[in-house]
Amino acid sequence: MSQDATVIFDVVRNGERQDPDRTALKFEGSSWTWRQLDDRVRRHASAQRAAGLTPGDRVAFLDKNHAGCLETTLACALAGTVNAVVNFRLAPVELAYVINDSNARVVFVGHEFRETMEKLRPELTAVERVIIVGGPDDEYESFLAQADPSEPTDRPDPDDCFLQLYTSGTTAFPKGAMLTHRSVLSHAVGAVDGFGFTRDSINMVAMPLFHVGGTSWALAGMAQGCVTVLVREVVPDEILAQFGQERVTHAFFVPAVFGFFLQTPGVTDHDYSSLRCLGYGGSPMPSVLLRQALETFPVDFYQVYGMTEASGVFSILGPAEHRDETHPERLISSGKPVSGVEVRVVDPATGEPVPDGVVGEFQIRGELVMAGYWQRPEDTASTIVDGWLHTGDAGRRDQDGYLYVEDRVKDMIISGGENVYPAEIERVLSEYPDVGEIAVIGVPDEQWGESVKAVVAAKQGGEIDADKLLQYAKEHLAGYKRPKTVDMVEALPRNATGKILKRELRAPCWKDRERAV
Repeated sequence: MSQDATVIFDVVRNGERQDPDRTALKFEGSSWTWRQLDDRVRRHASAQRAAGLTPGDRVAFLDKNHAGCLETTLACALAGTVNAVVNFRLAPVELAYVINDSNARVVFVGHEFRETMEKLRPELTAVERVIIVGGPDDEYESFLAQADPSEPTDRPDPDDCFLQLYTSGTTAFPKGAMLTHRSVLSHAVGAVDGFGFTRDSINMVAMPLFHVGGTSWALAGMAQGCVTVLVREVVPDEILAQFGQERVTHAFFVPAVFGFFLQTPGVTDHDYSSLRCLGYGGSPMPSVLLRQALETFPVDFYQVYGMTEASGVFSILGPAEHRDETHPERLISSGKPVSGVEVRVVDPATGEPVPDGVVGEFQIRGELVMAGYWQRPEDTASTIVDGWLHTGDAGRRDQDGYLYVEDRVKDMIISGGENVYPAEIERVLSEYPDVGEIAVIGVPDEQWGESVKAVVAAKQGGEIDADKLLQYAKEHLAGYKRPKTVDMVEALPRNATGKILKRELRAPCWKDRERAV
């Protein structure tokens, strides 16, 4: 990665100067060279100024993955404005909340979301203009074409926010994490080193751009000058074919997508010869699924541990560990910190570091940490303390420096004075035949304070005997970790980003209690 990049637009500027006629971006049959991308981003920034936007103003982008979203993010990085990328999967009331919370003055809306935006428009307090992207009534291309490809005289500061991504909000309304030029470029340095990006890489971006797994993954590859292949949405058989057609070298997916891949007829018939890196993260990969993926794809696998507030990944488990038969336990590790990141494990109660092997909260420090939450100083102050980002994740570090995520701190169950981490139990029970999805929660127990309950949904067409599942748990888990009860459900409640809403599962159990722990 070029060492003279101090703001995100330098990524485009460097690509244009070094190799102007080389392809920079591909999307749905169209492609743009670095020269063309540079021109479009400059025009976009100029058009924003013509629309009256000034540094610090927010725009919002609501659509499935689209090249225009990446261009908007890069243009904001040049103009000094901020792109608040909106999760298109949110319910209408949540969409209105996020757009209003961002104070976006201009909203770019994908054609298929036009009707949704029209219904929401009266509720959007700060929005002055809506620009349709794509489709027969596209306004985006004329927005760019009418502008001059000039460059602002004022250069943004590295610590200015240019990208605002909203956390998923499993416990409350989403919060806007303010990512800066410095934080995202620092993330790119670690990612380029950790995933082996080179200038000849072909980087597939298939995860939604409202996630760091989409936008930060894209910008990391762009920072190295590689070709970006943007995928609008995940269609498993199409992506498997694109690997060979586009000669993709790098790609990142959440674990569920690998499950879709493995269920696709003819999965082993595709050309994977160009692939050098398959990354996965965002949620734990069930061990059965991971083993199947390793057997199916003769590729280097990388497990990613990160979060929005850290601009993306901050720890990686590399390909050597994935196929190391002498240390099979490392397959459930999240690897080691990337370059430029410090990680410590702290007792949440005392704030003091704990020895290796002891579970505590992961806290991280480095330039990739966000500036804070938009308009939420109290949340920022409780999340970033003395430069350390409190991840909210409970885990441990082994004597060799590998990190193991056990759970979210807030999901921890205390039963008879013992700390129980649901993720460990979920990982074990997910191995039981016909378990499709599982969530483990703490419920009131008169004797132990809390006891463990498993809420399970069977695979389609499968059937589970709760008593036999409890017997399986008895054989594979310590006594205090075993579920006392199992509830069978058709499906687990999830939010718009696919995370299980444990609070909805817990609520009926604690309904008449003064405290929920």
